Amino acid sequence: MKASTIAEREARGRAAREHSKRSSHQAVGELHRNPIDLLRQSSEGRVHKLVPLRYGRMAVSPFTFFRGTAILQAHDLSRVHDTGLVMPICGDGHLMNFGGFATPERQLVFDLNDFDEVSVGPFEWDLKRLTASLVIAARHMRLSRGTAESLVMTAVNEYRDRMAQYAQCGALELWYDRITFDRMADTALTPERRRAVRRGMEKAANRTHEGLLEKMAEFDGGQWKIRDAPPALFHVLGANTLFTEDEAETFKHANWRKMVERMWGEYLKTMSHDRRELLSHFTVQDMVFKVVGVGSVGTRCMVMLMVDHMGKPLFVQIKEARPSVIAQFHKSPAVKHEGERVVQGQRMLQAASDIFLGWATGPAGRHFYFRQLRDMKLSANIELFDNDLLDGYARLCGWIMARAHAKASGQAIEVSAYIGRGDQFAEALNGYATSYADQVERDYDVFLKACRSGELEARTDEDMAADFRV
Repeated sequence: MKASTIAEREARGRAAREHSKRSSHQAVGELHRNPIDLLRQSSEGRVHKLVPLRYGRMAVSPFTFFRGTAILQAHDLSRVHDTGLVMPICGDGHLMNFGGFATPERQLVFDLNDFDEVSVGPFEWDLKRLTASLVIAARHMRLSRGTAESLVMTAVNEYRDRMAQYAQCGALELWYDRITFDRMADTALTPERRRAVRRGMEKAANRTHEGLLEKMAEFDGGQWKIRDAPPALFHVLGANTLFTEDEAETFKHANWRKMVERMWGEYLKTMSHDRRELLSHFTVQDMVFKVVGVGSVGTRCMVMLMVDHMGKPLFVQIKEARPSVIAQFHKSPAVKHEGERVVQGQRMLQAASDIFLGWATGPAGRHFYFRQLRDMKLSANIELFDNDLLDGYARLCGWIMARAHAKASGQAIEVSAYIGRGDQFAEALNGYATSYADQVERDYDVFLKACRSGELEARTDEDMAADFRV
């Protein structure tokens, strides 16, 4: 098949404007749905006693509510026209799903870092989730409307400018492009931004498996055992479990080590030979259940502690992969294994990925993916940022998203031609983000009413931890 010329590809990008005008992206659409119904749907199949904790974490603010409701925005985005420029997208690219981590070469990079919702979808869905999150976060921090709008314009125009640059790149050049902390410091526009990057590098250097071992586990003379810290961390069959009898049944009838062995064997088949060889140097010590994030609370997530012959630790996270909300509301290719979807999506969108990424099927046919729990990982505490740092962060998010989309799709030319050189696309997304933030606040009010009336049960971490104190 003849390859399209650059001019033909640019024409294809501009033609998408006929299907979906750039100005049309400000529309939120007619939303006739009950947010509680969709929330309940997304809570099905989770660990029963952890669902109130999920709601408790979401109840903190409209921003935490937004973080836990990717299903709502995916539903709402499916009600308006899209560009038809589809590609692998993160699916949950809000501003807290970017972070720093070490590459296999021990370089510190900043990139997208949550792929539970990764799927094939319209490129602008990722941008709409990002821009809405910027406005909701700005409001949460009591910043002015002008500041919120400026953050959106900064992020989208950075995406536009970077995508135009990537449209000029060769395939290998794009594949090797990485946004390192050193590069971030070099391109930072103010001394304060440079200082923030350097502080982040120092902090990340201390976030290692060995540092985590001292905090999380103790040695009983024979092997390492992870300490319970309910509700966030507990042994499934221990005294502090939050599993019901039925949920713990699988663990009771099978020695958990045998169950893990079977999954481990399947997981190893998804790894390259050298990674399998590396993992053969570690032996399992203990495994606990870990409650993570906001949107993931109640999904099954285990942490396995392993050590090598020198007693050096490796923490492996085994996380449940449920169907993507993007796939639920956008016709995407069929997926055989949800864990494989997460891993392959992450490898495509990230500049460099965890060497231990893999997948396997667990008890009751549930799909899981594996990764390191902590490897110089770092997230931004945006509530401590001033306006200058926030602007720099918005710019960085726009850059990262452009790089991820360009690499994963090979469609930088088409997307850049669609967006064009002016501010029209950014202004439309600005309108969308403001209107959608209003919608999120309305949904949050409905959610809080449901919690207060007892229709939904919401409990805080502190409240649940008190159940375990003698």
